[in-house]
Amino acid sequence: MPIITISHSAFGAGRELAERVASVLDHPCISRELLIEASKLYGIPETSFSEVLETEPHWWKRWRENLRLYKIALRAAMCELAQNGKLVYHGHAGQEFFTGVSHVLRVLLTAPMEYRLEQVRLRKGLGEQEARDFLEETDRIRAHRLKAIFGADWRDPSRYDLVLNIFRMNLETAAELVIETSQKQEFQPTAESLQAFRDLTITTRVQAALVMSPKTRDLDITVDTKQGEVSLYGLLSQPELEEKVMRLAGGVPGVGKVIPNFISRSRALASLRARE
Repeated sequence: MPIITISHSAFGAGRELAERVASVLDHPCISRELLIEASKLYGIPETSFSEVLETEPHWWKRWRENLRLYKIALRAAMCELAQNGKLVYHGHAGQEFFTGVSHVLRVLLTAPMEYRLEQVRLRKGLGEQEARDFLEETDRIRAHRLKAIFGADWRDPSRYDLVLNIFRMNLETAAELVIETSQKQEFQPTAESLQAFRDLTITTRVQAALVMSPKTRDLDITVDTKQGEVSLYGLLSQPELEEKVMRLAGGVPGVGKVIPNFISRSRALASLRARE
């Protein structure tokens, strides 16, 4: 069975759909739990995650320098939670967590504004115009926020495998379609997709290890893993940093070999002068 991610608009019944699918498949169903897990694993206050992913726009100036850290921690936590291959995730940017892994079913649950307005009025007791303003602002904030973190528009249907309109069907039908699709051959684990998941897990673990260390947290290092072999790329200002990075990467579970491809600042400057 594949890992299933369900992205949805605010007040678009995403939680209800995810819980129904998870219940039938007997899979864990998570959303906010991911924030809690990430905060435990990587020493970042849960309130900081909540501010970045859930609150009003004032978070932007305060936290924009740390978006890379949150992205790494969220992806690493998601990979750890998905180790047994059984998971239904609903919420923010689930479709962005498992890049390159084919046994992930990415679902987008949509609903027209009229449907969502009714849900807001019922749950929050708002008038029609107040409910509309609330939803439009919520949609704007979420699109801006996730674009900043993941560099993608979560509303783009091409980023998903299955798009469902909850206004055109009830939850039972939507759940049946998700479950039926999840059983198709295209979304079953293969040797290649399982290796891709293992490599992604190692990559996120290495990235997380680097951001957890004060000496390497601010380094811009690219991590690429193939068959358990980790290649590291980046510009290092101090030669002794390479030893620190190599030691951290080599100590990550699952890493078979670490290949350094670093460029020192002095070497980079010399190269630039030679071109002039």
